[in-house]
Amino acid sequence: MPKLAQFRATNAPPPASFATRILHVDMDAFFVSVELLERPELRGKPVVVGGRRDQRGVVSAASYEARKFGIQSALPLRTAARLCPAAVFLPVRHDLYVEYSDRIAAILERYSPIVEMASIDEAYIDLAGTERLHGPPLAAAQKLHDAVRRETGLPCSLGLASTRLVAKVASDQAKPHGLLWVPEGAEQSFLAPLDVRRIPGIGKVTEAALKSLGIGSVGQLAALPAEQLERVFGQWGAALYRKARGQDAYEFVIDAEPKSISHNRTFDTDTVDSELLGSTLSWLCQKAGKRLRDAGLWGRTVTLTLRYAGFTTVTRAKTLREPSNLDAVFLAELRALFAAHWTGKPLRLVGVALTGFTHGPGQMGLLDAGRSEKRERLARAADRLRDRYGFGKIRLGSSLDGDEED
Repeated sequence: MPKLAQFRATNAPPPASFATRILHVDMDAFFVSVELLERPELRGKPVVVGGRRDQRGVVSAASYEARKFGIQSALPLRTAARLCPAAVFLPVRHDLYVEYSDRIAAILERYSPIVEMASIDEAYIDLAGTERLHGPPLAAAQKLHDAVRRETGLPCSLGLASTRLVAKVASDQAKPHGLLWVPEGAEQSFLAPLDVRRIPGIGKVTEAALKSLGIGSVGQLAALPAEQLERVFGQWGAALYRKARGQDAYEFVIDAEPKSISHNRTFDTDTVDSELLGSTLSWLCQKAGKRLRDAGLWGRTVTLTLRYAGFTTVTRAKTLREPSNLDAVFLAELRALFAAHWTGKPLRLVGVALTGFTHGPGQMGLLDAGRSEKRERLARAADRLRDRYGFGKIRLGSSLDGDEED
């Protein structure tokens, strides 16, 4: 997964030379699309991800077929079942979605060194300076669009524009599985006919207030003087004035490094199965180790979390003599912690965490250095295969008996 970036707000307006270089990538019905890869027989059917139809939870994602019945994210599951009795309801498998999100992020990294994963299924990319590798931004966007579909089997929609706001609106207009380019200078004409709710940040309350002023479209909003908007909405009015014109004042900056990397698994049934627990510990360690290597970091402290059937939670940590980025090194310490602190009672959850990051290994002997270098090459080779084929396709022998974690 690439080193992530974030947008930082600035008070300065975008430079006059700002080209259409910001690409917004939005995975179409992401959770559902991943589930359909696993269960292709459900294609074309109304599918709801979130839990059982009789549960008290809410919809996490709905297929386009289900959306025709009015089913949207955050709708109560029971309401969704009433709206579409024939819908197929599936549980949320968050870690499976994270695995696919990591694969997508790895693809995006090939097209720019600056990527912001805004959420598990949404990203912004700065394509500035990538022309020699991938061609003009529109050509690069098309290549990326095709690569995501070809390498993951998942559909996505892309918006290319001069600002983050317009790029996001464009990707929404491009759904499903489309690419929409808004040339520089065409931002206002593109936004003008759209409903004000298409503007990110405008919710039901602001929409109602605007409608009370006779404002329903973005073009009508853009026609209002800044002073009137500020008088009605205060500081938010100034933001509305800019948004209606497709303006935002954001620049990409490299994000801060993570302070910790962790993974855990909650078992469907509390367990004392030592083989399952041992393989799960290895599996979690491999997940954390890959993320550490992808970030170009070494970790010095490993932490084990054990949660028992009664929700009693025990956390124990061990600091290594030298930083490492090798699964085997971390796993040895985690197994020792597990052996020392597991009481033998049924466990509900097992978790691992890596902290104490550095940018390189510590000093070690020549023999240890040679052994570590060989093990790191093997680990990185496995990482490349996982990026290409999915994490679950490549496992160490010690985790082959474990199921995937939550």
